[in-house]
Amino acid sequence: MTAKNKETRSKSSTESSTESSTESDGALGGGRRDDLPGEQAWLDDAYRHLERMQERAQEGVAIADRMVVSENTADAHVARLKLERRVEMLDVRSGPLCFGRIDTEDDERWYIGRRHVEDAETAPVMVDWRAPVAAAFYRATAADPFGLRYRRRFSLEDRTITALFDEDFEDPDSLSAAGIPDPLLAELDRSRSGQMRDIVATIASEQDEIIRAPLEELLVVQGGPGTGKTAVGLHRAAYLLYEYRRELSSGGPGAVADAGVLVLGPNPLFLRYISEVLPSLGEVAVRQATLSTLVAASYRVRSEDTDELRSLKGRPVMASLVKSACRAYIRPPSDGLELRSGLAVVRFDRSDIETLIKSVLSGGIAQNSGREVFRRRIVAEAWHRHAARSDVDPGQEPLFSSQLNADRSNRALIDKIWPTVSPTTVVRRLYASGAFRSQVCSGMLSEDEQKLLATSAVLNPSGKNARRNAEPWSDADIWLLDEAESVANGIAVTYGHIVVDEAQDLSPMALRMVGRRSARGSMTILGDLAQATRPGSVDSWPGAVEILTSTGRLAEASRQPSIHHTELTVGYRVPASIIDLANRLLPEAAPDVTPVVSVRDGGHPPQITPVADDDTLADVAVREASRLQAGGLSVGVVAVADLHQALVDAAEAEGTTWRRSLGTGGGAGLPGQEAVVVLDPQGVKGLEFDGVVVVEPADIADRPAGLRHLYVAMTRSVHWLVVVHQRPLPSALVS
Repeated sequence: MTAKNKETRSKSSTESSTESSTESDGALGGGRRDDLPGEQAWLDDAYRHLERMQERAQEGVAIADRMVVSENTADAHVARLKLERRVEMLDVRSGPLCFGRIDTEDDERWYIGRRHVEDAETAPVMVDWRAPVAAAFYRATAADPFGLRYRRRFSLEDRTITALFDEDFEDPDSLSAAGIPDPLLAELDRSRSGQMRDIVATIASEQDEIIRAPLEELLVVQGGPGTGKTAVGLHRAAYLLYEYRRELSSGGPGAVADAGVLVLGPNPLFLRYISEVLPSLGEVAVRQATLSTLVAASYRVRSEDTDELRSLKGRPVMASLVKSACRAYIRPPSDGLELRSGLAVVRFDRSDIETLIKSVLSGGIAQNSGREVFRRRIVAEAWHRHAARSDVDPGQEPLFSSQLNADRSNRALIDKIWPTVSPTTVVRRLYASGAFRSQVCSGMLSEDEQKLLATSAVLNPSGKNARRNAEPWSDADIWLLDEAESVANGIAVTYGHIVVDEAQDLSPMALRMVGRRSARGSMTILGDLAQATRPGSVDSWPGAVEILTSTGRLAEASRQPSIHHTELTVGYRVPASIIDLANRLLPEAAPDVTPVVSVRDGGHPPQITPVADDDTLADVAVREASRLQAGGLSVGVVAVADLHQALVDAAEAEGTTWRRSLGTGGGAGLPGQEAVVVLDPQGVKGLEFDGVVVVEPADIADRPAGLRHLYVAMTRSVHWLVVVHQRPLPSALVS
């Protein structure tokens, strides 16, 4: 930084700061009272600079529009697209523009905010939170000030600074420099609006270390409820796009993959919940999907498997089984093959053809692409055999090969040996044909397992006259279809970085679906083993990593990604009173998981409400939820699916509107203050509400992995938890 910039920065913030009284005001969070007007003036000026940047970007789009009309060249369209993206990145959709400032030991002052903002001379007014210099804003502590002598945090309402929170790192006894920042506690106390907010203003030190991890890492983040692992994963995506934009550009120069960043969530409701986080950070070119919607153009999920069947389809052996099913379509003729050219007839024995087939497949080529390679090789081998005769002119090779290729009967014979294979046909036949299933599954599945797989034979076995996307596939079928697609055609698109949330619920086959889309192993895997409730899911993070790194391009790569495991144990969202009650379930539900310790001491004590003999479970749950909603709170009611209709009916009888959402597909919109949302314990994962009503915990506990489901349900609240029960409570919850 130039001396001029240094001087400008130190004066532009607030000249009154050096002259102000050291008197503090509790309402200002310990910040110097006279500094606030100067900081507000600086913020107003920063907004004006940002608006001018937005105007210049819009002018650039208008110029690009005229170029597209006048030139209509590819370069003009690309230029316009880049400028449009620039406009989107400068859009401050929500949240504060600036979070505060840092003063370094070298007398430099930096304002840290949501965007990079510069003045008309391109001098920095504010630096992006992802810039290297901003790391100190999040990492500095009394023990390690990261080269800072002073940090100031802002508390804002819209564009108005309402409080200053100062930390003097030259004073080792400063309480604020060693504790939880007041703006973070204030943010945690805010009501939930129904969509996840970014945490960019309040990132904690241990979270920042994860966010800024290098691109080449495969990072596994184990974190309990409220530790911010979802937010960390999304902010990591935003950071990587800032720091490694060229590598993560969609197939552009220097890109490491076909596409940039992919964020995978457990269900559509969860994706809607997090949908505004990345745009609020200026990143709009990120694909957010579930595993099912990732391939929705080809396959639609319209049915649901039993837990037993779903678990079977998720086992690692299914990868070998699907590959064997695809390979079964390649059939060398038992009596050999004769190819005819106008010059000669060449014969191949069965063993000759099998050798050629193995040679093609050993190259790792997709099966349908290998079909053409096999055709070329068998023609080349036919010429080689013909040319071995002493009376053959070598110059006849073009004529020989063209005649052989032009002969329809030759093409038909070769195509019969190696036909094109369709993934849907393979999986459909695997379910519907007993003979084919016995042939393929021999030595891999028992007879009972084959019979279980056959219960999926609800599809049209012939596939004739079937409408596109009409088959009632389950989400577990998607894993097998995608496996078949990779064997038959390869995977068309890979990503430079993949973020996977709620990864503890993924089966080995689902993890393979993720792993083969990674260009070089750069992934952020987020989850909590205490919340692993899906049948057949992986039971350890090392096991999950082994599957991810042995699939797709990574299986053939000479260099594996750097693998790093980390654990978040500090809870920011769930109050201590609630998390302490939920933690009682862990010794039985997940004994190897470290319990979360909340920074939010106290909180409203959980309310345990038994149902009186003259009342009903549904009526009591409705009254409790309505009481919370009357306070302007977002409310989630969590119950097993069998109770949902009774709850909705009871709410209607009370004259209130409830939304239903099972979290596995359609259903209701986002949770918010306009309506109570009723969810299944599986569908509530990853969401948060001001208040949560858990209905009949014993019913939840009776499910497979029931105590884990109950742990999930009880840890979705940021303020109030009400447990309504008619049956006896699980013993761990009885004080």
